[in-house]
Amino acid sequence: MVKERKATGIKTWPEDDRPREKLLKKGAGALSNSELLAILLRTGSKGTSAIDLSRKILAKFGSFRSMAHTDARDWKEFKGLGGAKIAHIQAALEIGRRYRQDDVSTGKQKIASAKDVVDIVLPQLRDLKTEVFKVIYLDNKNRIIDISDASVGTVDQAFPIVREIIHAALQKFAKSIVCVHNHPSGDTTPSTPDKDFTKQLFEAGKTMQVRLLDHIIVGGSNYYSFEDYIGILNK
Repeated sequence: MVKERKATGIKTWPEDDRPREKLLKKGAGALSNSELLAILLRTGSKGTSAIDLSRKILAKFGSFRSMAHTDARDWKEFKGLGGAKIAHIQAALEIGRRYRQDDVSTGKQKIASAKDVVDIVLPQLRDLKTEVFKVIYLDNKNRIIDISDASVGTVDQAFPIVREIIHAALQKFAKSIVCVHNHPSGDTTPSTPDKDFTKQLFEAGKTMQVRLLDHIIVGGSNYYSFEDYIGILNK
């Protein structure tokens, strides 16, 4: 834990207490959230160190996850925090999100249930203020080939295009797909358009020999799986 200090520059601290030097000596895992954030900020403002500013930011947002879904208006209260520093923070958070997605794809993770899918995509979707539609492309052993955004919509609806999804599946040599989208309201009850779209995509995939295994709706920490409905379509 970082010792409480007066608001002086970090350069005046003992070297072992400085976040950057501590990271290089002990590794990133040894740093607290405020220390990691301070490295991105580099400097604070007059009378406030980067560590102090980091603590104020974390006190407001609570977590990096909450911080990821903000815009410039949410940061106005912090003195010494201009557009460049906000951009550094947002870029780092996005790198972390993409790292997890790349790790899943390159690791050829196998999908065996709706929960497997939710565990992967929920961190990316649950706090969004607009609907985002993702497609997970799978090989013949249900291992992930790729995960991509098919559509980004308004707060009420996304507009995924059936033809483009199937075309992408054929290009990736995917044997099956799983679709996932979020309901920003937190209510995972499927709408009539959700049901209609699922049926259209199922039929298009059947024609092109690309199986739709599931369509999952996430909201908050909950989810709804169309797997039973798709089973009915298969009969």
